[in-house]
Amino acid sequence: MHLDSDLNSVMEYNKGSSNTNINHNSAAGSSKEFLTLNENEEEDETVKAIIRSKELHRTHPPTITLDNFIVDICFHPQNDIIAVANILGDVILFKYTNKETKLVSSMELHLKACRDIEFSHDGKTLFSTAKDLSIMITDMETEKLIRLYENAHEQPVYTMNIFGEQTFGTGDDDGVVKLWDLRQKGNTPIFSIKQMEDYVSAMITNSDNKYLVCASGDGSLTTFNMAAKKLHIQSEEYEEELLCLGLFKSETKILAASSKGKMYVFNWGEFGLHSDEFPSLTKKALNCLIPITENIVITGGEDGILRATSLFPHHHLGIVGQHNFSIEALDVNSDGTLIASSSHNDDIKFWNVEYLETLNTFEHRKGGKQKQMIHNLPSSKVNNASDFFADL
Repeated sequence: MHLDSDLNSVMEYNKGSSNTNINHNSAAGSSKEFLTLNENEEEDETVKAIIRSKELHRTHPPTITLDNFIVDICFHPQNDIIAVANILGDVILFKYTNKETKLVSSMELHLKACRDIEFSHDGKTLFSTAKDLSIMITDMETEKLIRLYENAHEQPVYTMNIFGEQTFGTGDDDGVVKLWDLRQKGNTPIFSIKQMEDYVSAMITNSDNKYLVCASGDGSLTTFNMAAKKLHIQSEEYEEELLCLGLFKSETKILAASSKGKMYVFNWGEFGLHSDEFPSLTKKALNCLIPITENIVITGGEDGILRATSLFPHHHLGIVGQHNFSIEALDVNSDGTLIASSSHNDDIKFWNVEYLETLNTFEHRKGGKQKQMIHNLPSSKVNNASDFFADL
């Protein structure tokens, strides 16, 4: 009500002012109004031109915003397509360019939240897991279901990893890991084991496909010998959840990020204890990470910030981008130049990170921890104060 009365008062005041101007000097009033209109039109055209220029020189696709909570995202390995899994169990496909993102298809696959989606290495099939205990494999050309594992786990499936053309692994909320072979009939895995006391948050292997390394909410790093189908080694339990994993340095190093924002480095083959530990910048959870080069990792945090970090030597490179809420999923396209991230805001943002390929990681930024936390890289939506003043 106050807003309406204020608006009415302003309108009445404007009417009175207008009448006064016309009575005293109608010609001058008309000229001023004409000039004001022209100035406003010129300003509007200037703004529109700036927006058009930005759109024309965009180096990444525009943001995608959905109506339902986004659980996972995955780039297609061959085409400019990104798949999005949501809390309803659907998988939505978008084709993207630097100018637009276009809805291609919406597949109603699962009865409950779709937890993880992965394309096969050739991109011809899509693997999906969900809270409904099932695993589905869908043909990308026909969008028809070609394999269904009903009740694949007794508890909701949390994560998965595809090892080759015929084999993949899954981990559930109860710490159970299962290995599957597409050549086997029925719903029976080739290997099943429970060694962790909490959910399996991530799993990773190298090109040899000998060891499967799993992170868990119980704070352990647990490794299985896939060929021998048995436990290989389990690390000490850390005092925080291990949330995500990545391979670096030609698959000789594993990086594990935690719910307290720490990062632990393990040597491949030495899975029992970390070889290095990187302290947290914010003490907030690092929910996801993606290797960009053999030495640079991008992490997505609970604070809504994407950060790039050099591992060897270790120092924070800066902010890649930002969301308004916690970042929950992160992926990189096939040539490593574009990443996508999603947050609790039901949005997917794209970031061009091509500059990281040539970034000098040995050049340390001056200043302490606070300056490291706020330094923005070229892909960030925010400019640094020092950059602004340098242009003056």
